[in-house]
Amino acid sequence: MPDKKIYLTKEGLETLKKEYDQLAKVRRPEVLETVSQARNQGDLSENAEYQAAREELSFIDGRIDELEEMLKQVEIIEEKPGKSGGKKTVILGATVTLHVGGKKQVYTVVGEWEADPAQQKISDQSPLGKALMGKAIGEKIEVEAPAGKVAYTVVSVE
Repeated sequence: MPDKKIYLTKEGLETLKKEYDQLAKVRRPEVLETVSQARNQGDLSENAEYQAAREELSFIDGRIDELEEMLKQVEIIEEKPGKSGGKKTVILGATVTLHVGGKKQVYTVVGEWEADPAQQKISDQSPLGKALMGKAIGEKIEVEAPAGKVAYTVVSVE
């Protein structure tokens, strides 16, 4: 993983830390015990439980390594809007209310590792996220979507 900042909210950082702790302190020791017990059953070449446990251990170790690297590169997002000319503007961590097609939609702009469209968390690298960055209340943006261009108006920035 190249040395690239990973932008997360405080909540996103806590989620990563919890996953790391769960894998390193709970799952890995459990799987190591399973490997040890399976090894004691004799012939390893035909021991499916041993093979499955070794594969799971390999996956866990890979994820732990990945999380350790990510945690070294985390930069916490300040969860407040920016200011430009006295107006609140969209920055990482801002919650934005948009008006689109007669409806209001609310999104939080987060770093790409924390994006989750199902929870209305969009990446600053997504087409909509990129278009929103630096915009203020009342500004209009257009985003190319599979169904064509979609026009949005920024209603509020928190």
